[in-house]
Amino acid sequence: MIKFYYNTAPNPAKVALFLEESGLPYEIVPVDTRKGEQHAPAYTAINPNAKVPAIVDDGVVVFDSNAILLYLAEKSGQFLPANTPQARGEMLSWLMFVASGIGPYSGQAVHFKRYAPEPIPYAIDRYNFEAWRHWNIVDAHLSGQSHMVGNSYSLVDMALWGWARATHFVLGDDAMAKLPNVKRLLGEINARPAAQRVDALKTQFNFKTEMDEQARKAFFPHMA
Repeated sequence: MIKFYYNTAPNPAKVALFLEESGLPYEIVPVDTRKGEQHAPAYTAINPNAKVPAIVDDGVVVFDSNAILLYLAEKSGQFLPANTPQARGEMLSWLMFVASGIGPYSGQAVHFKRYAPEPIPYAIDRYNFEAWRHWNIVDAHLSGQSHMVGNSYSLVDMALWGWARATHFVLGDDAMAKLPNVKRLLGEINARPAAQRVDALKTQFNFKTEMDEQARKAFFPHMA
């Protein structure tokens, strides 16, 4: 049984989607990051980076959401592209693009616009620009094909979906109007029963929602 360390943020959501799509048995272990549970020694023994998600699969520990997706896809043999060097190269390239570009720049854009103790115009402009640049690359890529890797649903679409659900928070309420191909793919994935089950997971747990002093210290230790 896979132990899945989870909360409702974009990165755990993508892993939850894979687990629901694949049918792999799993048990959720909630980690309330606004209460600082990610910094507990029992959790940092699993993920020394003190981030969610992580999984423990019969003693095998995997952290970082995109690493988990690749591990689960290879374990289950599901949602991988065609078994050719070209398809694998494309899959790895876009999976790492989400990991190194979409996630970090979207996260930093949110931080400097919404959570920094004082507005820093240079940082706001830089991260907003980079977040948009990365999302526009994805939108252009999806203009020529139905999915991120060729024309079949894969782990890369799941990786993107976690963050695509949050574009209104990252880029503004009109973001999807400017990213029509991302909007199309997001709508298609949202309509899948597995995605709807993931959305329902948030009702099963009482995660802290306030961004108060405790949450700020847990999220941003440098401000403590």
